[in-house]
Amino acid sequence: MTGDIMAAETGATTAADPPRKVAVRGRRPWIAVRGHRLWVGLIALTAATAYAVLGLVKLATFRASTFDLVIVDQAVRNYARFRPPYVPVMGAWHDRGLDYVQLADHFSPIYALLAPFYWIHDGPATLVVVQALLFAAAIPFIWLFTRRVLGTVPAYLVAVAYALSWPVAQAVAFDAHEVMFVPVLTAIMIERYHADRPLPAFVAMFALLLIKEDMGLMVIGFGLYLLLTGDRLRGLCCAVVGVCGVLLTRGALIPMLGGDTGDFWAYGHLGPDLPGAALGLLSDPLGSLLLPFSDEAKVDTLFLLVWPTLLLCLLSPLSVVALPHVLERMLSDRALWWQADFQYSAFTVVILLLAGVDGLARLLRRIRRPDDRSLKLVWSAAVYVVALTLVPRFALDQLYHPDFYKGDEVKIAAARAAVAQVPSGVTVEAVNSLGPALTSRTTVMLWTGESHGAPWVVADTARWEFPFGSAEDQAAQVDRLVSEGYAKVFERDGYVVLRR
Repeated sequence: MTGDIMAAETGATTAADPPRKVAVRGRRPWIAVRGHRLWVGLIALTAATAYAVLGLVKLATFRASTFDLVIVDQAVRNYARFRPPYVPVMGAWHDRGLDYVQLADHFSPIYALLAPFYWIHDGPATLVVVQALLFAAAIPFIWLFTRRVLGTVPAYLVAVAYALSWPVAQAVAFDAHEVMFVPVLTAIMIERYHADRPLPAFVAMFALLLIKEDMGLMVIGFGLYLLLTGDRLRGLCCAVVGVCGVLLTRGALIPMLGGDTGDFWAYGHLGPDLPGAALGLLSDPLGSLLLPFSDEAKVDTLFLLVWPTLLLCLLSPLSVVALPHVLERMLSDRALWWQADFQYSAFTVVILLLAGVDGLARLLRRIRRPDDRSLKLVWSAAVYVVALTLVPRFALDQLYHPDFYKGDEVKIAAARAAVAQVPSGVTVEAVNSLGPALTSRTTVMLWTGESHGAPWVVADTARWEFPFGSAEDQAAQVDRLVSEGYAKVFERDGYVVLRR
């Protein structure tokens, strides 16, 4: 016991102990951490500020999008008003009515926790700020875990590496998503379990099931990790909970709420359903093993996931926590899921980073140099440098370019004038980039090639917008709406406002 406390205070684990055995009990280690609270807090606050600035500038300059910022905004606003989480924008998209609930699209009841923030400020900017705070909230737990395993200086370097990490950058740059809750919860789950504090660890694990219908896969991964490290009973229980979570949400809750699990079935190349896909994988074992590497984009993303730890995450059983979710992406037929450009990699960034920390500790024990502070410092410094070198390739790069803050001034002025034409309280079909500017005061649907009969339409004929094929298609849709009785009440720089 005395050895564990001394190890915690000096920032090193005892070499013979598995991760969860280096428990930090008593008050002395926590007192030893107090002197670092300010600095760790400053790192987290700086990161949150950078994330928020990135999102708020994109929102203010009409570079946010209806899919997905308006979806989340509509759900949270309804929670804040003590109503079911209706998402008219998704109901219209799926042709299932404006009373379609968000839980039928993705099972994310955890969004209800954001409702009190809408009592302070009602609008998508609130989501951007809260998301930034949640991503940054993982930093203290990353620091605690790394300090316990490698020491104080490596803890700071790894914490900053997470703050700069490309998966977080891509997530905060692309609107708001349920993934905002995952890094902090996975960090709590892993760090508290490692500290032999199972109650908060398992509370965080159960909370993952409230984020999205596939988070049971991550719980299964955590169960496999516990089994591999000898905690067999709890590992088996976690795996069962994860399986039940996936089956319950996908098989029962989503259909019961009016959704269709087929909307997100991305494995038609393997089979028509889960049993069929399993049989498809088993029927071609070699092809199944190669499938996660069958496309250049997959290989690039997989390498980018493990390279920030210098591949050492592959030496840790912690990596199996991320494995089911990574396979869910790489075995799918959805090319967007394979990419590094969106939010999907943020689901596993904390897991793999902490697996790298654990992997280094295991490597040092294997080569019989568990207390080699120089190697720990070199590795953590290299992790920080790798994160820094990846910044220019991803979204945080925009923060130090002045043009990012200006945007296209002509377009911005025209967009502001266009949305000002739409009165409050109406239903409007809005082009993807203008929906976020209207969602606080109107009921927004996405403007598509199929009219939903909204009394107001805000279109763009000059720039390509999702989900159209080209700007020419958008102009043709405006002409069709005019022929159907809509009148143009505003036109400037490609933006067109129509009233029925």
